[in-house]
Amino acid sequence: MARDYYEVLGVSRDASAETIKKAYRKLAHQYHPDRNPGDKNAEARFKEVQHAYDVLSDPAKRQNYDRFGNEAGPAGFGPNSGAGAGGPSGFHVHFGGSGTGSPEAQRIFEQIFGGGLDPEESFGRIGGRSTRGRGSRRPAPETVEVEATVPFLEAALGGSLTLTVGDRKIDVKIPPGIEDGKKLRVPGQGPGGGDIYVRIRVQEHPYFRREGNDILLEVPISIGEAVLGGKVEIPMIDGKSATVSIPPGTSSGKRICLRGVGIAGGNQYLVIRVVVPPTMSEESRKLLEQWVRQTPYDPRADVPWRR
Repeated sequence: MARDYYEVLGVSRDASAETIKKAYRKLAHQYHPDRNPGDKNAEARFKEVQHAYDVLSDPAKRQNYDRFGNEAGPAGFGPNSGAGAGGPSGFHVHFGGSGTGSPEAQRIFEQIFGGGLDPEESFGRIGGRSTRGRGSRRPAPETVEVEATVPFLEAALGGSLTLTVGDRKIDVKIPPGIEDGKKLRVPGQGPGGGDIYVRIRVQEHPYFRREGNDILLEVPISIGEAVLGGKVEIPMIDGKSATVSIPPGTSSGKRICLRGVGIAGGNQYLVIRVVVPPTMSEESRKLLEQWVRQTPYDPRADVPWRR
């Protein structure tokens, strides 16, 4: 025989509706299947609490129960009647389209566990049906922003990186030419199916610099190469090298353009820097002095402060 409904909720027979409601909220929260996965005793207790409240929260059912021992009134007597009729041995709380017990019980469950409640979806179907729980309900999509640092050449040429977001590893494709501070959107990979935004930080390179899609490379040359011209071997961003001619009379700061070998069709510029030798032999000094006398010129002839 089922337990007395008042005993199930732990309240006296003259308990107020508010007292019954508070007792129900506490017990439903305690024994809910999502809080006790796989615990058959908790599941049975939850059913018992739910049905007891379904009866005692309805004034008409409660009056019939107090007078006749069942919520159906005199018509409820029969071979299966008694104080436990409709209780856990004849459990009839609806886990389906008709809701969770009484409308009041439905409302309280919404307050306890949040949001619109479909017991079939939120609490799981009990007794051989689906056991998908409220706790496993898909969370709301959440947008996440993270930062990732990529090497200079990978940002220039494109590539990929692997990020760990929460407990997931996410592969992110780096498009060629991405700039420092730009964001990449990874759709649907965040919590609850939200988007992940990856802010890219590009590492500096030891010798390449960038201006838009152009690559700049500083190239030191000697005085002889600057005056007479020559050939120098320089690196490219694709890992290859090239031999470039330095025209005679090349000054520091001059840019030599290699077209189409920068980022996404940009150019690579060689920025020339003439380097003076730190030491010079006496013979070399005399020869240089002779050259200066024979080749007079004013390197500041066109500076703006002399115009």
